[in-house]
Amino acid sequence: MIENDISYKIIGVAFKIHSTFGSGLLESVYKELLYHHLQKTGMTVSKEIAIPLITEEVKLDCGFRIDLLVNNKVVIEVKSVEAIHRNHVAQTLTYLQLGGYKLGLILNFGEKDLKKGIKRLVL
Repeated sequence: MIENDISYKIIGVAFKIHSTFGSGLLESVYKELLYHHLQKTGMTVSKEIAIPLITEEVKLDCGFRIDLLVNNKVVIEVKSVEAIHRNHVAQTLTYLQLGGYKLGLILNFGEKDLKKGIKRLVL
């Protein structure tokens, strides 16, 4: 399954969760809901994936953690904030670059309209 197909399914699940629970829950709750519901679709989902920074033969475990990784291809950063800010974008782009992934989604469940809370990032 290619990244675009995976992201389409992820967004569908996110809309289902948002329509059921609305905005305002903690990020950790939305992450667990996404994890559970994405697994039910048959996709492989991993959470809290550590990404080291490797430079000049030194491996630094700096605390970079991907919220969810779907089918080992699509990075999901879960937010429950007023708005997506540039530091959220920079964080997700860092995960894509360090992990060698092509596609990332920032899903901000803090938005009343989830359409406004989805940011797609491509490397």
